[in-house]
Order: sequence, then C-alpha cells, then structure tokens
Amino acid sequence: MTRLCSEGKGLVRTSRIAYPSCRWLLSGTLLALLLFARFAAAFEPARPGYDYAFPRDHFSHPEFQTEWWYYTGNLVTAESRRFGFELTFFRVGVERETPPESKWDIRDLYLAHLTLSDIETGKFYKAERLSRSGPGLAGADADTARIWNGNWQVRWLELGRPEEHQKLDAVAENFSLELSLNSAKAPVIHGREGISRKSAQEGAASHYISLTWLNVSGSVRLNGQDHRVRGSAWMDHEFFTHEMDSAQAGWDWMSIQLDDETDLMLYRMRRNDGSADPHSSGTLVDAEGRVTHLDAADIVMQPGKTWSSPDTGGRYPIEWKVSVPKLGISLDCRTPLLTQEVVSPRQIGPNYWEGAVDYEGVFGGKSVKGVGYLEMTGYDKRLVLSETIN
Repeated sequence: MTRLCSEGKGLVRTSRIAYPSCRWLLSGTLLALLLFARFAAAFEPARPGYDYAFPRDHFSHPEFQTEWWYYTGNLVTAESRRFGFELTFFRVGVERETPPESKWDIRDLYLAHLTLSDIETGKFYKAERLSRSGPGLAGADADTARIWNGNWQVRWLELGRPEEHQKLDAVAENFSLELSLNSAKAPVIHGREGISRKSAQEGAASHYISLTWLNVSGSVRLNGQDHRVRGSAWMDHEFFTHEMDSAQAGWDWMSIQLDDETDLMLYRMRRNDGSADPHSSGTLVDAEGRVTHLDAADIVMQPGKTWSSPDTGGRYPIEWKVSVPKLGISLDCRTPLLTQEVVSPRQIGPNYWEGAVDYEGVFGGKSVKGVGYLEMTGYDKRLVLSETIN
C-alpha cells in the first residue's frame, strides 16, 4: 500500500519499501516517481478498437497509468494587447494492486501547470501544483463534470451538449484566468483504429482526443489589473501506459488554427539523432469539422533558428517550416516571445518549451495566417516518462 501521511511525518510506503518524510515527497523529489514506474504492469495499454463515448471520455481513465488534459490558447484585448495561456492537468497512476485503506492513500499523483505569456511586455509567468486526490484535492470526475487541482479547474456546463461549453478558472500569485470556452467543433479522435501510435513497440500508443477550436471570452488579471479578452483555445486529452522508445529523445507538437477556420495538429516524435520517428503523425480538421488523418510521410517539420535557455541550457528551435505537400500546405512558424520555457521549480516534471506562436503561409494556393501553440520536449536532456509526471 502506498500512503502519504497528513502531517508531513512518518513513512511513505510503496509495497515493502519505506521512505521518511511525506512532505519531502510532495516537495519535489523524483525518487517516488521512479519507484512508481514499477507498477506499470497493473495498468492497461492503449489498444486499437477503443470505444469512445462522450461526455464519459472527457474525464478520468484510472485503468491507464498516465493521463493529461492540455488547455492552450491565444487571447487579445479590445486594445490589441495579446496573451497566451496554458493550463495543464496531469495524472499519474501509482497503485492499483492493493485496495485502498484510506482516502489519503496515494492511488494517483496530480500535477498541474499554469502559464501566462504577456506578449506586449515580453514576460512569461508560470506556476505549478503537485497533489493527490485525498478528500477531493484533485481529480477529473464525470459526476461533477470537472477537472481540478486545488482551485485550478475546468468545469463543463450543460454537459453533453454539442457545443461543449466549459468554464476555466485558475489563480496564481501574480495572475489569474477566468475564461468561458465554447467548442465550435465536435471532439476529434487522432490516429487510426482509435490509437495514436508513438513507436513500433507493442502498446506504445495513446488514446488521443482534441477539441481543436474553442471560442474564448473572459478576463485575465495580471499584477492587479483586469483585462477583458477574446480569442481561441485548443484542448488535448491523452491517456496511455506506454514508456517512450529508448531511441526517442522527445517530441515536437504544434496546434495550428488558421484564419479560414482550418485546424491542424502535427506531432513529431524525435529520435536521439534529431530525425523524425516514422510513427509521427498529424490531423487536419476543416471548417466543417471533417477530419483527415496524416501519417509521418505526409508531414514535413523542419526546425530553424534556435533559442538557448539560460536556465536549463536546452536549445529549442523557435522557428519552423511546416508543410503537408499532398494538401498544398506550407507554413512558417514563429513565436513573438522566446522565453516560454516551463521549468519545474521543484524538478518534479520535465523542463519543456510551450508557448504561443504565429503561422503564415499558403494553403491550397491561398495565403493564410493563424495562431497556435508549440510544445518541445527533450532538448535539455532526453525525456524519460517514468522519471516525470508529464
């Protein structure tokens, strides 16, 4: 049984192994996460043929070891001041082999990241939370229709309606978000046969769902000032159990929202030599919500100019040339803010770059522009999922 004491004293028990100081576990050591990796066999792999159902599949899947919900978006005020935001919830399954004895037993760990990119001033704000479910401290629950970690939460309103109306609330020391999200398109299932493959290994896949165009309105509070905003956001939800292939260093992921209301997700698994893994993939969603799946051979993601992090030493490509030749898509990707690296203050997760970007180019012979988000992992060191919560 794995337990976390409520007073920060005593022992953390993982099967027959005991370690002192529960508070130390929550303060950021990776030791516990390394130990928890041994329980992966108790969880289900992502298999072809999964039967998706909504709203059920918007929430927790405890039979899989790792799960995350990503909300990212680009916002603008009436005075044209621009912000980017990220609110991400992670769940990592720890114990499934022994029935729980108490609500304080650690069945899952919950990590959350909150960031705000202030494009006008060039400042990047970030916050992090680590918790357990306990008596309602964190979770993703279909009965209450919300995903939360403390007072950071997303709630579904009128659950099950086609427009997928949600409310996002999050408060940090210097900034807060209060946003309404209305999906313009139905949920998208990425990949083929219900799975998004990550490598050739058996079970190396995820069940991957997106809401690719969320119309946003609400407010951003920053350093004591309120800003009314509008814009667009994207939600990614993945659940899986697999470990990354040893030949893979990390990944590069893009969400693209073009001004003709076309959405595009590109996912480049990056090998240790920097090349694209053949199990990379993508998805195009047209203005009417029709989906076109893209294989690795359909996609070109060419990195360009890099930015070096003064905090981690990671060298991130912050300019890209992206193309899908068979669809007549050719785009340049650039960011208006270099310093959008998420560095875990307690080193309980990976360091990664995730930030607002702009796109400009051609689609079907017509000029297009757009916005989105770019995520890059494994640039300061190889990403090992069992050593992280991400």
